[in-house]
Order: sequence, then C-alpha cells, then structure tokens
Amino acid sequence: MSRFKAHTVLPGFNLALGFTVLYLSLIVLIPLSSLFFKTAELGFGGFWDVVTSDRVVASLRVTFVTSFIAAGINAFFGIIVAWVLIRYTFPGKRIIDALFDLPFALPTAVAGITLATIYASNGLIGQYFAAHDIKIAYTPIGIVVALTFIGLPFVVRTVQPVLADVEAEVEEAAASLGAGRWDVFRRIIFPAILPAVLAGFAMALARAVGEYGSVIFIAGNMPYISEIAPLLIVAKLEQYDYAGATAIAIAMLVISFALLLLINGLQWWSSRKGGR
Repeated sequence: MSRFKAHTVLPGFNLALGFTVLYLSLIVLIPLSSLFFKTAELGFGGFWDVVTSDRVVASLRVTFVTSFIAAGINAFFGIIVAWVLIRYTFPGKRIIDALFDLPFALPTAVAGITLATIYASNGLIGQYFAAHDIKIAYTPIGIVVALTFIGLPFVVRTVQPVLADVEAEVEEAAASLGAGRWDVFRRIIFPAILPAVLAGFAMALARAVGEYGSVIFIAGNMPYISEIAPLLIVAKLEQYDYAGATAIAIAMLVISFALLLLINGLQWWSSRKGGR
C-alpha cells in the first residue's frame, strides 16, 4: 500500500520543530539560563541569604498577595463584562468593547501616575474614601487597583470567544425544563467557560507579578509594607549587585512557575472533566 504525505501550508515537522526550538532558545531559554549562571556566583548559601532576608520576603509577599487578589477580582468581573459584551446589544457597545483594550496600549507609567492622582487623598475618587479614613494611594490597596487595571483585558478577551460559543438555545432549553438562573449558570455556562477563566486568571496573574511601571507611582514603595519585588530588583541593579538582582528574579520565577503549573493543572482537569 502506497503512503501519501499530507500536504500542508506550513513546513514539515522536523523543520518546524527546529525553528520552534531555535526561537524558544533565543527568546526564553538562553536569557533565563543567564540568570542561573549569574546567581551561581553567590553559591547556594549566598542565594539563600538574599531570598530569605526580611525585606525580600516582605516584598515577595506583597507582590504575590496583591497579584492574586487583583487576578481574582479580574476573574470575577471579567466574566460579568464578557457576558454583557456577548449577550446584550446596546448603544455604544463597540466603543465600550474597545475601551477594555486600553490597558494594553497605555504606557504603564502613565497609568500609574493617573491612578495615583485619582486615588490620592485629595484626588477625584480618593477624597471620598479619605473622608472615611480609607487610604488607597501609597498603600497595598493602591497596588491592587493598579494590577486590576492592567490585568482586566486578559480575562475579558479570554472568556469572550468561549462564551460566544455557548449557544443561548441551550440556556433556554434548560430554563424551559424548570432550571433557575443560578442552576443554568452553575451547570451549563460556568463549566464551559471555566478553562478560559483559569487561563485568563493565569495570564492576569503573570502580568501582575512582573508589573513595575504602573505600581511604583501608586504603591508608596515603603519597605515591608508596599514595596514590590521588581522594585528591589531594579534597586540592586542600580547598585551593580547583579547577582543579588538575579537571585530575587529566580525566586520570583520559581514561585510563578509553580503557581502557573498548578493553574494549568486545574485547567487541564476542568477541561477533562467537562469533556466527559
């Protein structure tokens, strides 16, 4: 029996795999390996002393806690925003839809300065919170606000196409059989969009962990309170402590990779469960 090769637009597997590995090496593997080589100058003892110092641990805690909170807020409201943009038609819908892409185009420093001005104690919005002794700018709350701003598009744009594939007729059929709105959402809609929500959450989290420009203007940058890990990395680079900077970067990389691996595992499990 003769064998026929499938004709495809892209090159064959071997060539495509070669280009993939080369591109991955140049963009990801080689830069990341340089971090480990530079940190190796400290030795394991020196590395451990850097990443377990009180100030670094506090900055890592602020970074990951605020990033998790912001990503969680984006996951919740991202579902609502995507639902409105997909399920409803109203005047100005295209304009509102386009506005959610602004955090992608707006320079992060501009976003940080704007948010700090608005949420300051005498700002347009911050003054109303200040009247109740609630301070937003220059606190960890301000960091959450900035990270929520830059991360919202990831969840919305990830959930939108998946939600569009969920036909409204399925919801109507469930409702005609006596299912309430909560049951329809819990049993039909949410399982279908859960993998997309987790993917958007992971991207928003990854974006928030590495954010620098929009945070430093609204955080206040107070050690042990509102100082983020990327700021410590920049400070060590300015002091020509490259090994110390790469040590903090590796700590962030390892923690981020573990979290993303966990989220991807949950996404795979939810996809497999939904496919049964």
